[in-house]
Amino acid sequence: MSAKGDGVILITGGAGYIGSHANKELTKRGYSTMVIDNFHYGHEEFLKWGKSVKGDLADTTLLRQIFRDHPIRAVMHFAAYAYVGESVKEPQKYYLNNVRNTLNLLEIMFENDVRNFIFSSTCAVYGEPGKVPITEDMEFRPVSPYGETKAVVEGVLKDYSAAYGLKYVSLRYFNAAGADPDCEVGEWHEPETHLIPLVLDTALGRREQIEIFGTDYDTPDGTCVRDYVHVSDLAAAHVLALEHLMSGGASDVFNLGSGTGASVKEVIDKARAITGAEIKAVESERRPGDPPALVASNDKITRKLGWKPGGSDISHIIETAWDWHRRMYDEYRK
Repeated sequence: MSAKGDGVILITGGAGYIGSHANKELTKRGYSTMVIDNFHYGHEEFLKWGKSVKGDLADTTLLRQIFRDHPIRAVMHFAAYAYVGESVKEPQKYYLNNVRNTLNLLEIMFENDVRNFIFSSTCAVYGEPGKVPITEDMEFRPVSPYGETKAVVEGVLKDYSAAYGLKYVSLRYFNAAGADPDCEVGEWHEPETHLIPLVLDTALGRREQIEIFGTDYDTPDGTCVRDYVHVSDLAAAHVLALEHLMSGGASDVFNLGSGTGASVKEVIDKARAITGAEIKAVESERRPGDPPALVASNDKITRKLGWKPGGSDISHIIETAWDWHRRMYDEYRK
């Protein structure tokens, strides 16, 4: 059997930002896909590849039917709630969806002898690390229920791997950004909380200004530094992780980041240059819980899987995001 072989890759949350890009990448590489999404945060407009069903992972009857009706070979699990602030206000919502529903999914995978699992994790498991770059062996210190739910699931995966033969790769994203260069899918969150789309909203005149939270950090220009990684690079990493497992590779965890950082002011200045817009920025107080710098070490995934974040230059990220942003407001949000 070839690496692709027969069978279907189930993508939970495949109508969301990263899941839709992964679906496109899998399809481009010859895989058959099946998406399940409840559209709380995903978009039906992003269902452009493979088959799909509207549903929730709390619905175990539907999940069992999907596994009965389709030869699922592996699962990519993106179906999580990911708003840090909301998780503080509504932790139950996050534990039920991000933890309980993952347990539902794993249970039904085992019932059908499906053992290959790619997990969408996050750098939020590290909390406020004492040093950068951040390596995979650093201690978990999540500071929000969102980060805690991801840490809990990573513990479950480790235990299930030892006890039940689950084969998994956990991918800890840093700041996913940018958009499909073909503009077929892109970043579309409601509400939007990410810096780059908020800056581009300001460039379009949909916001009056962008706030800079803190200008007195111990960083080169005083503003927070983050590791931005292009969403298409993330999608490619998921396929590499899948092929690693399907060729007999061991369970593992990897950071997904560019390995470099860009400050808030750098992002705004790049966006001004690319869009030609003034982009009014106002300086505000620090937000509690914002570390000065979060930058990944990606040495492990580069060494083990051969991944290279070739599209994660901050200029390319903002250029593709700008192309998508204008199209999105033209077509979907008139």
